[in-house]
This record gives sequence, structure tokens and C-alpha cells, in this order.
Amino acid sequence: MRVSRNLSVPIVTTAMALALAACGASGGADTAQNAGAKGTTQGGGSGSSAEHTDDISVGVKPDAKAVALLPAAVKSKGTLSVAMDLSSPPTSFMASDNKTAIGFNPDFSRLIAAKLGLKLKVNNIKFDTIITGLQANRYDFTASTMGATRDRLKVLDMVDYFKAGTGVSVPYGNPQKLTTHTLCGHRVAVQSGSTGELQWLPLRSKEDCTSKGKPAIKAVSLPSVNDALTQLVSKRIDAVMYDFTGLQWAATQQPKTFEVLKPLVATKTVTVALKKDSALTPAVKAAIQSIIDDPKYAEALGRWGFQGLGIKTAAMAVPQD
Repeated sequence: MRVSRNLSVPIVTTAMALALAACGASGGADTAQNAGAKGTTQGGGSGSSAEHTDDISVGVKPDAKAVALLPAAVKSKGTLSVAMDLSSPPTSFMASDNKTAIGFNPDFSRLIAAKLGLKLKVNNIKFDTIITGLQANRYDFTASTMGATRDRLKVLDMVDYFKAGTGVSVPYGNPQKLTTHTLCGHRVAVQSGSTGELQWLPLRSKEDCTSKGKPAIKAVSLPSVNDALTQLVSKRIDAVMYDFTGLQWAATQQPKTFEVLKPLVATKTVTVALKKDSALTPAVKAAIQSIIDDPKYAEALGRWGFQGLGIKTAAMAVPQD
């Protein structure tokens, strides 16, 4: 069940706001970002990792085989449009200048555009509206750490591009002594439209709780991980279930504020997605494989702390539910 955003949530501290990159991630807003993102590598918030605002695609040459697969209309337009929710560091968020889209997903999207010889426009929209936007042809593709489910594969073409996992974050010190398998009866926040909401929390609730006569996990659906972590700090919820990379990033940015539980809830390969049977799919798939085969792939993974999460083949996704 989706619940509306609680407007009475207390404002987070300045340091946390920087860490979570909450500024500028307004739902529905379009943020034009050409492939040539400006800026240099900067220091982030208090205790943060580097804020990489430089354009990783500079110097990357188009891949002739991928370009040859482009539809004529796209090639003549010269621009590729990507949808992502820029409220989820370190995969997709706004730099502190509130102008530049940064993170692994913007980096990877810029590399896709470069391999296809195109400019990139980044559209900043809420995660749970991305699929309908693709279906309505408002965007060409999404790189938003989206897992392949049976329902999504009915309406999307999905191509693997790296590995991720779903984890659970609790307040530092884990005062309630929770584990990933003892969340029964607790309030656990998930992002609206995510696999945490649609797949992993219901699965854990069934297997760990209701099948054993225990109370179900109380799902609290929120627009973004920023909202969830803010509510965790204010003790409105007990835990957050979300992409491990994002939770680990928040824990690193805010020492002694958050703690990520082990083991993870799930690991998965995530996908770049396009509208079902899109004429662009063959070209994008070829571009992704070209990136994977390029040293730039390891560079993109490494600068966001994703070492070891790379894959070798840009395969068409299979359902992971």
C-alpha cells in the first residue's frame, strides 16, 4: 500500500541533507543534463566520499557496431533521454551545486550516450512514475537500479548492467536488536514502486512472520530513501529496506547514525530498461556491452564504491521474482 508523504516530518540536519543529497530531487521535474557534465571532483558533505561531478564519458568514442543499430529518427535527433529518480545516492542524486546529476547511474547513462554518439538529457522524476513514462514515450530508457520482475518484463525490455542487493538499515547500535529475519510486527519503510515494496518485504513478511503465526511486517511506502531515513532518525519507523548501496552510502556519510544489517535480504542483477519492443533496445544493449568491455566500466564502478559488482555480459534480463 502506498502512503502519502508526511509533510510534518522534521527537517534533517544540514550534514544529513548533504549526505542524502535531498536537495533538488523534486518529483516530476525535468533536469536537462547534456553528456558533457561540467565540474571537477569535489569533496562532499561532512565525512563524505568524493562528489564526482566530472564527466566520465569525456574521450569515449562511439562504438560503430552500436551506432549502426540506432533507429534513423534517434540518430537524426542526436539526443537520448533517460529517466531516473535523483534522490538515491550513490546511484542517482544531485551534486551540491543542485545542477549536476551524479552517481553511478548518471555516469553509466552518459557512457551509453557516448557509445552511441549522442547527447544525453537526464529527466529527474519519481521512481514509481518511470515505467508509465517509458510506456508513454516520454523517455527513451531508464538506468535506475531497477530489478527485473515478471510484471515489469511484460511491459519493458530490460538489459543487465551491474549487480546490486537489497538490505535493511536501522539506527546505529541497533537498539531493537533486529535482524533481516526478525522484522515481524515492525514498521519498515520501502520506496514506492521498488522491488523492496513489491517483492522482498512481502516475501520476508510471509516466510519469516505470517507463515509462522507471527504478525506481518508493517510496510510503510514512501517516495524516496531520503524520506525513509529521515523518518528512521525521528523514530517514526523501525527500519528501512532499500538498495544496499544507498543504505551503505548513508551509513558512511553519517557515522553513528545508521547501521546496515547483515546478511542482505537479497542480491540481484539490475537492468537498464526501455519500453517493450523498443526500436532502441538493440543499440542500447550493444552500447552496454561495449561499456562492460571498456576500462571505463571499472572506473565508473570504482568511483562510487561498487568494486566487485560488475558483470561480464549485457544479457536480456530474466525475472528475479
